[in-house]
Amino acid sequence: MDKNLAIAQNKMNLIESIDHTNLPKHLAIIMDGNGRWAKQQGFLRAFGHENGTKSVKDIIKTSAKLGIEYLTLYAFSTENWNRPKLEVQALMKILINSLKKELVTLQENNIRLNAIGNLDKLPKTAQKELLDVMEKTKNNTRLTLTLALSYGSREELVNAVKSISDKVKNNIISIDTIDDSIINEHLYTQNLPDVDLLIRTSGEHRISNFLLWQIAYAELYFTNVLWPDFKDQDLYEAIISYQKRERRFGKTSEQIK
Repeated sequence: MDKNLAIAQNKMNLIESIDHTNLPKHLAIIMDGNGRWAKQQGFLRAFGHENGTKSVKDIIKTSAKLGIEYLTLYAFSTENWNRPKLEVQALMKILINSLKKELVTLQENNIRLNAIGNLDKLPKTAQKELLDVMEKTKNNTRLTLTLALSYGSREELVNAVKSISDKVKNNIISIDTIDDSIINEHLYTQNLPDVDLLIRTSGEHRISNFLLWQIAYAELYFTNVLWPDFKDQDLYEAIISYQKRERRFGKTSEQIK
């Protein structure tokens, strides 16, 4: 059988195996492996990040077609600012160019862009482009795409604690009323549901300070595929794995059934 035909047939088989009534409502992805992918090709790390944007576009469109409502991508962490200056500059340039190029794709696919993190640390040009695309797509309803930029979950939680403490101090809220919902209201993700499925590429088995509160009951899926090689069939496989699991949320199997 022709190789391309075999790939297409495998993809069709995967699609047919997906239960569209049991999709993760909120999918989050740690996009890892760009640098290693570039090194394997004999190129600089920036080349890997550039090629990683192709997978980003592929996965966004595939998620929308499947009917996933929320997709959150870990694009740049607070720790990533410590990388070599040239790499950080390249990443910011890629971000700006991608936002400019993909506005049409977002509009055509009815996708709303959202962003979380310490966005004030981004270069002014990146902030302007980001806010512009967010404004132009704010009424789209098919999928909410959230980019985690200059994001760190511990920083997010610290900021939430400070904000809640200040409100208690000023008698805006009572300490006795603090519960999960109050904490959720003070997170960057206040308008997003909890994560159902978290995917990490490249063979690493870490969370890396990503959505620590929001993934409390998420299913975790790790793959050895490097991010630039992660395509729609890889996403299908992750979702099929997710659908084979029993999500009990602390209950017994008998209670769930």
